[in-house]
Amino acid sequence: MTAATLGSQRFRVLLAGVFSQILCVGIARFAYTPLLPVMQQQTWMGDADGGWLAALNYAGYMLGAVLAATIRSLYIKDLLFRCGLILAVLTTAGMALTEHFWVWAGLRFLAGLSSSGSMLLASGLILHWLMQHRQRGELGIHFAGLGIGMVVVSVAVEMMLQLSFSWQTQWWGFSLLGAALLVPAWYWLPRPEKQGGAAHTANSQPAMPPTRTFMRWMLAAYFCAGYGYVISATFLVAIVEREPLLAGMGNWTFALAGLAAAPAVMLWDLVARRVGYLGALIIAMCIQVVGIVLPAITANAAAVLLSAVLYGGTFLGCVSLVLTMAGRLYPSSPARLMGQMTLAYGVAQICAPALTGMLAEASGNYSLGLWLAGGFVALGAVLLACLRRVDQTAQRLDAAAKAAVYA
Repeated sequence: MTAATLGSQRFRVLLAGVFSQILCVGIARFAYTPLLPVMQQQTWMGDADGGWLAALNYAGYMLGAVLAATIRSLYIKDLLFRCGLILAVLTTAGMALTEHFWVWAGLRFLAGLSSSGSMLLASGLILHWLMQHRQRGELGIHFAGLGIGMVVVSVAVEMMLQLSFSWQTQWWGFSLLGAALLVPAWYWLPRPEKQGGAAHTANSQPAMPPTRTFMRWMLAAYFCAGYGYVISATFLVAIVEREPLLAGMGNWTFALAGLAAAPAVMLWDLVARRVGYLGALIIAMCIQVVGIVLPAITANAAAVLLSAVLYGGTFLGCVSLVLTMAGRLYPSSPARLMGQMTLAYGVAQICAPALTGMLAEASGNYSLGLWLAGGFVALGAVLLACLRRVDQTAQRLDAAAKAAVYA
């Protein structure tokens, strides 16, 4: 394969990941966020109900994380990834067919399962392909699709609201868009190659199994990051729309968060090369704390928009950095550690929306939920700072990230 051909194929592989992220995460997961206020206005749904549906979505995501952690065969992972693409379209369309809570709950659960396919299985397959073909093993471009997906769904909901589309019609519109995205996501990601040849290159790279200390502290820190991430991811539009001075800005605020997230993942790759993976994670989480709690401090429009930028510019960087770390530790089977990390992230995402929804229904606002989320992320940053100083695996990872400057 010539350098030009390899470069072209690399671009298509990364774009397949981007389109899968827009479909499985942007539409199947994040369309719910800007549509939540619309569904609350046009249906029976309350704050607690919205929180429980979000929690069930993340329960599906967590099941996907368990599958990603336990399945070893690349061929099965590839099959499940493609099933996830189809499931994302079907569950999106299904949301328009009913107002029954338990049917919605099942659909949100399955949508979460499909989103784990794009986040974990596709990440592992793409990282495996890159390392097979001696390409730099960074997932920043792949994860940019999640930020782009946030922008797409926010702008689409705003445009459909201007056309007075009902909540059902908007779900149908997203399902049609998802069907179009499925085609390049399916065909541009190559099927896994048989062992031998280029594949041997990836499998010959030694694993760097993490210490027990690293795993315990890292899982705890990533749980804290997941708690902070999910509150804004689920309720940001509803939080903004509840403020009289900000009414009508919810979808644009969410779009701004996605716009900040799309390039941020690549910027955090660069930061990691300078200060190491854990150093970059600590910086990102400290910035994210500010982004999360700002709406609880003030309803000033400029502050809320800054909050969206800080949140969007950090949450996806954290995910990308952690999953790239997993690829460094287990080059031949990155999904093994990706699944364990995402399991910790997912547990927080099940607890947090349900608790925050109930707190909001009881108090009439989301302020307590935001402060609680900010506190968890701050705790996670402290855990990582301690881990970075005492653990051998953390020091090896930081050295590997910095070595990429010269790669």
